[in-house]
Amino acid sequence: MPGSAQWVRDMHAILGGKVHLYRRGDSDNWHCSAFLKGKDRRKSTKEESLPLARQIAEDWYLELRGKARANILPEQIEPVLPKRPRTAKQTAVPLGLKRRMSFNEAADQFTAEYGVINQGEVSERWVAGHQSRLGAHLRPYFADKWCDEIDGGAAQAYRLFRMKNGRTGKPPARNTINSEITTLNHVLGTAFREGAIHALPDLSPPFKSSNKVGVRPWFSPEEYTVLRKATADNARKTRREEDHWYAEQLHDLILFQANTGLRPDESKNLQFRDVAMVRDEGTGELILEISVRGKRGVGFCKSMPGAVKPFQRLLNRPKWTPRGRKPTSRKKLAEWEAMERPAPILPKPTDIIFPGTYLKLLNKILTQTGLKFDRDGNARTMYSLRHSYICFRLSEGADLYNIAKNCRTSVEVIQKHYASHIKDLLDASAINTRRPRRRPQREEVRPK
Repeated sequence: MPGSAQWVRDMHAILGGKVHLYRRGDSDNWHCSAFLKGKDRRKSTKEESLPLARQIAEDWYLELRGKARANILPEQIEPVLPKRPRTAKQTAVPLGLKRRMSFNEAADQFTAEYGVINQGEVSERWVAGHQSRLGAHLRPYFADKWCDEIDGGAAQAYRLFRMKNGRTGKPPARNTINSEITTLNHVLGTAFREGAIHALPDLSPPFKSSNKVGVRPWFSPEEYTVLRKATADNARKTRREEDHWYAEQLHDLILFQANTGLRPDESKNLQFRDVAMVRDEGTGELILEISVRGKRGVGFCKSMPGAVKPFQRLLNRPKWTPRGRKPTSRKKLAEWEAMERPAPILPKPTDIIFPGTYLKLLNKILTQTGLKFDRDGNARTMYSLRHSYICFRLSEGADLYNIAKNCRTSVEVIQKHYASHIKDLLDASAINTRRPRRRPQREEVRPK
């Protein structure tokens, strides 16, 4: 089409490539296009802001989908303008590269390879996280840009764009942007293996000073006592049969987590055959030896003596067998009460120790007791019990290496996130030492 103002520029794909956002020539307004029912359909969003235009385009596409189902789509469709063809200078392969790859091409290859190569090594949720970050943010921003043109400056411009264009009106969390940069680095790594870039660029943020020491949310001994008593009171006061079973399970889960230091996913995968009660040779106390399967594969853990009684209660607690909803009429209620209850079934060695989920009940109790957030505003979760276990062990003078080995983590992580704020690790006698003062000795000189 004649005139440079008619050419399409700044193309962004949203909704998995079903809708495209673009600007024409020198215009700052965003337009959207989609292919539906065999025709190309276009509309102007009349917005200069990309996030606002994205929302309008999503609503417009969903409205088109509804009209398509009802067979009321309009017939007059404006043709989509062609893209500006790449010049010979743009398509030429730079010296030293085997080929040129656009970001979308490298992202497609990374998505096809990552889940297959790492099958069994990473969770499906982790793989889906990379795909989600690509589809929601990275693909719309970089689109068809050549991978060899993406460097540290482009990554910094992306950070700035994300900080200024948060979806909810506020900038995303720093960890969210760091995860997106990690996905970007994986895509560029794919391009590097294909010979499309000379070397992996440095994507680390500039102006980076020393990080603030992060204190992970945990329960102090006094707060843990409040939580433990609250879950015990909740189990006693709960009357409904099914709710009472879950309340007792949650109370034992709290005690079990705080005395073993397991991760929540490790506790969720735990079976009764993975736990053995043994008498420790060193202390002579009854403890649990646990075969752990979770984030770091297979490992082992030795619990505190406080985990034995909760585990014994779990062993002797029958499985929950629902009898259905309690009827309201007198006749049916009498029949329901006269029904013979099934014999209690104790758990088998292959049964999961903590079936189901306890998040809603835990959050309810944390909110009621005022323990949901710590003084820094960090939300406490089931993971906070693991942090509490590590802090309790450090406060009691346990060895860093043995704690790291028992918790299947590294000494560096414990030193950075736990040992830095435990006051009991500071030896006041060594800190407040004083050099002894020596009195000056005066030599008397007598006259001869």
